[in-house]
Amino acid sequence: MTLTVVALFVITYVGMALGRFPGLRIDRTGIALVAAILLLAIGALESGQVTEAIDFPTLFILFGLMVLSAQYAASGFYDWCALRVAQAARSPARLLAVTVAVGGGLSAILANDVVVFAMTPMLCVGLLARRLDPRPYLIGLAGAANAGSAATVIGNPQNILIGQMGHLDFWRFLAVCGVPALVGLVVVYVVVWLAWRGRFGEPEDHTTGEGGAEPVTLDRAQLGKAVVATLVLLGLFTTDLPHEIGVLLVAGAMLISRRLASRGMLGMVDWHLLVLFAALFAINHALKLTGLPAEFVSGLEAAGWLPDRLAVMTPLALAASNSIGNVPAVILLLAAWPSPPEGALYGLAILSTLAGNLLIPGSLANIIVVERAAASGVRLGFVEHARCGIPMTLLSMGFAVLWLWGTGWMRLS
Repeated sequence: MTLTVVALFVITYVGMALGRFPGLRIDRTGIALVAAILLLAIGALESGQVTEAIDFPTLFILFGLMVLSAQYAASGFYDWCALRVAQAARSPARLLAVTVAVGGGLSAILANDVVVFAMTPMLCVGLLARRLDPRPYLIGLAGAANAGSAATVIGNPQNILIGQMGHLDFWRFLAVCGVPALVGLVVVYVVVWLAWRGRFGEPEDHTTGEGGAEPVTLDRAQLGKAVVATLVLLGLFTTDLPHEIGVLLVAGAMLISRRLASRGMLGMVDWHLLVLFAALFAINHALKLTGLPAEFVSGLEAAGWLPDRLAVMTPLALAASNSIGNVPAVILLLAAWPSPPEGALYGLAILSTLAGNLLIPGSLANIIVVERAAASGVRLGFVEHARCGIPMTLLSMGFAVLWLWGTGWMRLS
C-alpha cells in the first residue's frame, strides 16, 4: 500500500510539473483528482479521512474572494480597467508603468489568478488596436500580479493557505511582506522596460476603430457594491472574526441581487482551482499517513536542513515553484512540515510567490496570462518570458532575503 501511495504521489507531482501527460488532454486538476479517486478506491484513504484532510477554511476564503471578484467582473470593471490601461498613455514607458501598478494593486486585494484571467484578453485587444506589441505588457502584468499578490494574506492561493495555517493577521502580514512586494513591482517594471526598450512598437493614439477595442460599459451601481464589500471585508479583518467567515459573509451579500443572477455569479468561480486544492490536500494526507513525511522532516531537522533559514528556504522555494508550481509546492511543504515558525511562514509566502516569476510554469498567474493571450491571438513564448522572468525573480528575491534577514524574521544560515 505504501508503495502504491508513493507512486500515485510521484505521478501527481510529475503531472504538476508537466502540466499534462503526453498524448492525453488531462490537465493538472484532472491529474490530481484522478489520483485522489484512486487513493479512495484502493483503500489508502477513507471518505472521512478525505474530509479531514481538506482545509475547508482555505477553500472558503478562495471561494468567497472569487465571488467578490465575480461582482467586479459583472460590473464590467475588469474589462474597463484593462481597456483604460491599454489607452492610458502615449508613451510605452508610462503605459507599462500603469499596467504594472494596476495589475499589482488589484492582485493585492483580489486573488491574482482572477485578476489576470479577467484583464488579459481586453488588454491584448486594446494594445493591438494601438499597434503596440502586447508581449512586454503581458509579462509586466503577470510579474506585477505575482509581486503585488505577495503583499497580502489574500493576494494568492498559497498565501491564503499559509495565512490559515499560521493564523496570520492581515495587517501584520502586510507590514512584513508589503515592502518586498512593492520593491518587486519596481523591479518588474525596470526589468521589462530595459529588456524590451525600443521594441514596444509605434503607438497610435486612438481608442476605437476597425479591429480595435469597443468601448466598455461600466455599471457604476454594481461596481459601487463591489467596492463597499471590499472595504467591509478589510474592516472585518481588523476584528476577531475568523477570516473565512468574514469572506463568506461578504460573498453571500454579493449573491443577493435584483439584477445579477446567482447562477451567473457562481459560474465565474474557478471551480477547477478549488478542486485542485481539495485533491492535493487528500493526496498529501495519504502520504502523511504512511509516516514517510514525518521521517523525512525528522531527518532534515537532525541534519540542520529545515527550511526555517533563508539559506535553505530561498533555493527550495525557487526550485519547487518552478518545477511543480508555487501553489502545489506550498501545499506539499506545509503537509510535510506542520509546525513552521511564524517568520518562516512569511518567508515562504513572499519567496514562493516571487519565485513564481522565474519561468512560465512557476505560477498559475503566468500560465493563465499565456493561455488567455493565445486565445486573443498573441503568443508569449517560454524564452521571451524567461528573459525578463529570471532577472526580475533573482533581484526581487534578493531584496526579500535581505529584508527578512534585516528585520529579524528569518536567520540567514
